[in-house]
Amino acid sequence: MIVTRNIIEIDEELCDGCGNCILACAEGAIQIVEGKAKVIADKYCDGLGACLGDCPQGALKVIQREADEFDEEAVEELLEQQKKDKKAPVSSGCPSAALKTFPIADEGHACNCANEAKSQPSGGPSALGHWPVKIRLVPAGAPFLKGSDLLIAADCVTVAYPSFHKDFLKGKTVMTGCPKFDDADSYVDKLAQVFAESGIKSITSVVMEVPCCSGMAGIIKKALERAGVDLPFKEVVISAQGKILS
Repeated sequence: MIVTRNIIEIDEELCDGCGNCILACAEGAIQIVEGKAKVIADKYCDGLGACLGDCPQGALKVIQREADEFDEEAVEELLEQQKKDKKAPVSSGCPSAALKTFPIADEGHACNCANEAKSQPSGGPSALGHWPVKIRLVPAGAPFLKGSDLLIAADCVTVAYPSFHKDFLKGKTVMTGCPKFDDADSYVDKLAQVFAESGIKSITSVVMEVPCCSGMAGIIKKALERAGVDLPFKEVVISAQGKILS
């Protein structure tokens, strides 16, 4: 039934797709579509505005207009489906899901091969000590997470910042992801489990200067709150040209 009621309106000109409003919407009514937050159907939005304060751009507001009535049963079905989508299992036969640990190269004891080029090599020892690295693929109980200093990096950072291994990854366990194109709430669920169960010592988040990356800090803070733990947390922002901005 169409009624006149309060409902959320999203200004697409102001929206930068950060996804903070998705985390704040208990009904699951908001999704990122083509880089912008959208109410997927009026019947899922209760119009109470719990999402307003989480938008850094002020793109959301409550208005009155004609809309479908809020449907609690439809919301329950939507949330149940979203839970199922998040829990879709990764095939046990997928090589990407196999846990691995690697020996870390010691720069001071690198092998000097007889046929080694005399010029400066185009690389260096890897600081990566485990696999997988994607937030979506790393199990919350992975042994390499136990008691680690955790580095949470936006996907683009590893391409934009040339000394990522040396300056950020060395001595840390890493999880990577994209707060814009991946499901933010599933990140909160996964990281909350990690923070609650793995005895993490500290968290460093490295993100790009683009607005969509700003959602990573909100994801981490919500995960810490959900886990009920207080951990040292530092955020580093990288420019598109690979410079540390803050």
